Amino acid sequence: MSELRLPAVIVNFKAYAEVEGAGALRLAEACQEVAEQTGVSIVVCPPATSLGEISRVATIPVYAQHVDARRPGAATGRLTPELIRATGAKGSLINHSEHRLLLADIGAVVTMCRENDLTTVVCTDTSATSAGAASLGPDFIAVEPPELIGGNISVTDAQPEVVEHTVKAVQRIDENVRVLCGAGIKTGRDVKRAVELGADGVLLASGVVKAKEPTKALADLVQYL
Repeated sequence: MSELRLPAVIVNFKAYAEVEGAGALRLAEACQEVAEQTGVSIVVCPPATSLGEISRVATIPVYAQHVDARRPGAATGRLTPELIRATGAKGSLINHSEHRLLLADIGAVVTMCRENDLTTVVCTDTSATSAGAASLGPDFIAVEPPELIGGNISVTDAQPEVVEHTVKAVQRIDENVRVLCGAGIKTGRDVKRAVELGADGVLLASGVVKAKEPTKALADLVQYL
């Protein structure tokens, strides 16, 4: 099981223009500053191009955005668990809505990551798929209705039942699997509501990455944790 303190906040940098080149390191430094000032458990997921650089200097956990179900060897363009571990990263998102995997591959990736001591965060879209993913034994499930991702309406307002039902469904399968939620989360109130609904934290992206002042935006988001 992951040693992350809960509630946890994971910031997915995605591939926004803001994190090209030195931008990824600057954003990671902003996230680390907020973590140090607030004591909140914050994880960053930079692009693969910045994974090693940020892992070497960050004191907060660094995760990959994706990992492939491939072993070391002839796997051109793939990102294996071993490659991720070698950068110094501590875990990875799996099956994000923007990079879906087949169910069999999700299971294989979770097993491979566990063998490499990497924390696994499997992204899902409904309570039913969350229950299926929980049966594979990841550390975290991160439920995000795809239609709300990147929008201005939080899942906690638009579909709070998704969070509640997912927490219950996952607990019925494996009470050791923790649940995060994401999609449209932009304010501290959204984060607070997510925890009230039973989530163990949140998965954030554009609300921080595309903010004019990322440090201030993240500090506002975690103010109630």
